[in-house]
Amino acid sequence: MLRGWREHRRYRQMELALEVEISTRHLSFIENGRSRPSREMILRLAEFLDIPFREQNDLLIAAGFAPEYGARSLKDPSLSEVRRAVGLMLSSLEPCPALAVDRRWNLVEANRPAKALLAGVPEELLRGDVNVLRVSLHPRGLAPQILNLSEWHAYVLGRLRRDIAITGDRQLQVLLAELESYVSPNSRARAAKGTAIAGESGPGLPVLVPFRLRTPVGDLSFVSTTTVFGSALDVTVSELAIESFLPADEATAEALKTLIHGAS
Repeated sequence: MLRGWREHRRYRQMELALEVEISTRHLSFIENGRSRPSREMILRLAEFLDIPFREQNDLLIAAGFAPEYGARSLKDPSLSEVRRAVGLMLSSLEPCPALAVDRRWNLVEANRPAKALLAGVPEELLRGDVNVLRVSLHPRGLAPQILNLSEWHAYVLGRLRRDIAITGDRQLQVLLAELESYVSPNSRARAAKGTAIAGESGPGLPVLVPFRLRTPVGDLSFVSTTTVFGSALDVTVSELAIESFLPADEATAEALKTLIHGAS
């Protein structure tokens, strides 16, 4: 088993070296600190490894270089077109609930159906920076209305763990610890093992984890999708995501028409 892991690592190292056009020996020297990479080399390695912009900036600073990407506030006038695009995307998805979130799952903006679904959430959870994962899993948030709570808990925690593995974000780690405290032992075990998510298939296995919610307009079933800005050159913009919830059945699609009518 150890031999197989070493062979896999050696193959990946060769693949990376070929991609960034250096020898495996030079790459090894960079890894163990015997060689100092140039700014261009850091960016090429980061691009191949799909390292987020914020972490790329951190790598450059640690190596003594200036950061590559800006990190402006969404309120900055220069991002007015981004704000307009986000608003347009959210409104165009109606009557499907959709919301924009930042890297740490804090709410940036929500469309009318999403706000309608949050109408029963206590004010204390909607003050300041509203974290959508906290709102969904908190015992006084949406959790009592989620019909497949154990399954959804496991999926959300698994997704958050992947975010942490990519970014190492300390605030996300704190959030994960908080959300784990809301989860039943059964859900925690399932989250640790991993729940079926998009792409997993086979006899008796779902290909998507649905989000099933009890609401005043009926029991709704959704599948979620994530949209990001593919051409972003700013840290803040690159970390924006549109989370949309599409009807998983005809009954939900019809109920959403009633929901949006009531939210008008």
